[in-house]
Amino acid sequence: MPATFVYKVRDRTGKIISGAIEADSQIAVASKLRSMGYIVVNISEKKEGLSFSLPVKRKVKAKDLTVFARQFATMINSGVSITKSLSILADQTESQALANIVLQLQKDVEGGLSLSEALSKHSKIFPPLFINMVRAGEAGGVLDEVLLRIAEHFEKEQGLKSRIKSALAYPVAIFSFSVVLVFIMITFIVPIFVGMFATLGGELPLPTKILLAMSNFIRGIGGLFLLGGVIGFIFGYRSFTATEKGRFLVDKVKLHLPVFGSLTQKMAIAKFTRTFGTLISSGVPILQALDIVADTAENAVVTKSVREARASIKEGETISAPLSSSGVFPPMVVQMIAVGEETGALDSMLKKIADFYDEEVSSTVDTLTSLIEPFMMLFLGLTIGGIVISLYMPMFKVVTLIK
Repeated sequence: MPATFVYKVRDRTGKIISGAIEADSQIAVASKLRSMGYIVVNISEKKEGLSFSLPVKRKVKAKDLTVFARQFATMINSGVSITKSLSILADQTESQALANIVLQLQKDVEGGLSLSEALSKHSKIFPPLFINMVRAGEAGGVLDEVLLRIAEHFEKEQGLKSRIKSALAYPVAIFSFSVVLVFIMITFIVPIFVGMFATLGGELPLPTKILLAMSNFIRGIGGLFLLGGVIGFIFGYRSFTATEKGRFLVDKVKLHLPVFGSLTQKMAIAKFTRTFGTLISSGVPILQALDIVADTAENAVVTKSVREARASIKEGETISAPLSSSGVFPPMVVQMIAVGEETGALDSMLKKIADFYDEEVSSTVDTLTSLIEPFMMLFLGLTIGGIVISLYMPMFKVVTLIK
């Protein structure tokens, strides 16, 4: 038997429209409203859904946001209303922190806010890219497509970061193990051997004396100075990079490092082009897109170049000119962006550049890993081997003294 459903929709101009309609189910109502060109905000059978807000204390992971965006897009595309979709997502998400936020989103949307306005109230959880793409999707009536693009964008970013972390995990583990092992040997094992040598008398070899001096230094007040120096360096580095000038200088140095500079540059280009291309293809205005890219860039040199590009466009010029003078973007990237501007296919050109540099980053990381691993093993062998040899050299004298 048909029932009366109260609905709230948003037209293509963004205006909220309310009304009532008779139908067999909520799905039928949603399908009919979507066929009329409306974005469904809420559908209820003459009763208000209850929602509540809870304090958010835990951080939401990027992986949780990716799953949220993809599942949200699937439900919107299937005709489920925004508020109903949010209610379902709040129940099934694995992150309790995200579930609390989704319930708050549901309450705000039911109260008349657009989804992008509700998201902007949680700007520490949802990045500017997420909020602005949703706003563009709402304005164009393609919210489901935009949510899918958001999910794909986050998946590719997370995939690249995961490949880098997995490739560097082994060298980092080897280095950490060698540092800990050397510290244990110098701090605890060397004094035992030296004490034994002292009871037997005789002159210690020079390598053993050096090792003993290092042990006494670390175990004494020198160790405190060393620890204080490390803590002071970390604190000073963070304080320096917290300033705009300091961060710019550090990021500039990163781009010119002998081995890792190339990797840093490729990662910056990949992030810039993918974020910029995703925003433009979703309908975000180009000046606003450049603002978002500048704010989300992880390198201050890239941020400065993007802001200069925005100023250039505002004055009626091209994007490619200020990018070419930054020293970050190679001629190939600048030329491809220029061609994209001339042909009107800037978004697709940016995505091609991003895909290319994603592969370049993966290849560079694999190459660096293959170079770092032998050096780590050599460092471990020389360090531990040197300590062992320094400890065993006096053994020959010990044998002579015993005889």
